[in-house]
Amino acid sequence: MKSGFVALVGRPNSGKSTLLNRLVGQKVSIVSDKPQTTRSRALGILTEEQTQIVFVDTPGIHRPEFRLNIRMMEAVYEALRDVDLVVHLVDSSEPGGGGERFAVELVRRCGKPVLLALNKADLVNKGRLLPLIEDYDRQDTYAEIVPISAKTGDNVDALMEQIRRRLPEGEALFDEELWTDQQERSMVGEMVREKVLRNTRQELPYSTAVQVEVFDEERRAEGFVRILASIIVEKSGQKKIVIGRGGRMIKKIGTEARLGIQQLLDVEKVYLELNVKVVEGWRNRDHLLLEYGVS
Repeated sequence: MKSGFVALVGRPNSGKSTLLNRLVGQKVSIVSDKPQTTRSRALGILTEEQTQIVFVDTPGIHRPEFRLNIRMMEAVYEALRDVDLVVHLVDSSEPGGGGERFAVELVRRCGKPVLLALNKADLVNKGRLLPLIEDYDRQDTYAEIVPISAKTGDNVDALMEQIRRRLPEGEALFDEELWTDQQERSMVGEMVREKVLRNTRQELPYSTAVQVEVFDEERRAEGFVRILASIIVEKSGQKKIVIGRGGRMIKKIGTEARLGIQQLLDVEKVYLELNVKVVEGWRNRDHLLLEYGVS
């Protein structure tokens, strides 16, 4: 039996959460095209006949500006310290830069075996991909370089084979029935935030959080759960955007979130009530970050 922890790290929008969900076969982390969607560490557990792989999804590597961002980067550093293997995801369809060089240096110094997954390879022609592989290979940082597409699944099996080969021997770390360590309540909040990110303007992602205030399971055996959640923003203008004209935006967010939550909780009906609260400066207040699930 082999088992171990594998960190998925990379710059924002490199595809870490998409890859995690594909590998585990469940929706562990929310996904959007907005940078810094993932804010906290999330575990996705894949149990096979001879292996158990505990994937650690991490926030995107960036230079912190607020207490929120500092906490996000602390989650990255913690993952790099504690895991057995690191998978560094790079968006191969985008040009590199100072941010990517910072990420490479970070994984180089972690002292763990590192695999490089050149993600979104389906968007790049081979004429550009091959020099990119050679460039990263010259940096002498990676045990293996694997071009993949987390979205389509192309070559993900090859990456998995490299991961399995490098796992340490050991018994399973979690019960084989588990596929994540996250509580349902926190996953519900993240599902609402995912729909906010997908439906609102570019200015909102960094300044939005979701707090689940009521999670009433009293009638769950009958297929019914009642949830009250607050969408947190920093400015009154942002509140107007989330609510939308005539309340249309928040209704759309609620409808999409409710359908996903029903599937997550495996119930026939979810009553979801959403409020919008303005909390100025919450990204720089530690007690609020903990309250909103950024640990």
